[in-house]
Amino acid sequence: MDEERARALLVAERAEVQQLLSDTKQAGEEDREAEADTLYASDAAQPLTAEGMDDAVAESLRDRLAALDRALKRLDEGTYGFSVRSGEPIPDERLEADPAAELTVAEARSQR
Repeated sequence: MDEERARALLVAERAEVQQLLSDTKQAGEEDREAEADTLYASDAAQPLTAEGMDDAVAESLRDRLAALDRALKRLDEGTYGFSVRSGEPIPDERLEADPAAELTVAEARSQR
């Protein structure tokens, strides 16, 4: 994949993930406030469930952000587009679908 195209995809997705993370943090704060205000007096577990979901989503977004940062680092180092495990090239189609891909499809499948 062309370096310029890769960087554009990574930077755009990174900005999107950062915004989603910010939105999720805000939602989590709102859920915690709702719990404190006992807004859901009829179902006290509801705010706790919402908090747990917010926390899980935030963790997933932080993981994705870290993967994007690793991909940008590989791009800067000249190793982007190659498997971090085997060094085999990752097809452009895979990188278009997931610009932060670290493994070939076969390696990713065997990892499951």
